[in-house]
Amino acid sequence: MKKSDIHFTVELDPQNVPDKIYWDATDNPNEGLSDTRAIAISIWDHYHQGTLKMDLWTKDMEVLDMKRFVIEIMDGLASTVESATGDEHMARDIMSLCQVLSRRVKEEMKQQQQP
Repeated sequence: MKKSDIHFTVELDPQNVPDKIYWDATDNPNEGLSDTRAIAISIWDHYHQGTLKMDLWTKDMEVLDMKRFVIEIMDGLASTVESATGDEHMARDIMSLCQVLSRRVKEEMKQQQQP
């Protein structure tokens, strides 16, 4: 049986705020640790019938990038819902919300670029 490992390393500042986040995985196409500014991990706890979540982001993560990150996660979840459950209606609803949120973020980006 093939085994795949995923590792995260988080460097914290004195106030325990993530300063640097690194990751590596058995199937990582890059050599060694890769850095990132945010991670979002969700695990289904079948014993308690609920989701365990861990979201971390560094101080360097820009607000608009964080919003885009969340939208892309949701878009990916739409694909997951469709392929895992066959529920096209739920997938379309999630994708529709992502489109609305993407338009808002684009507007925010335009406003920030204006003097």
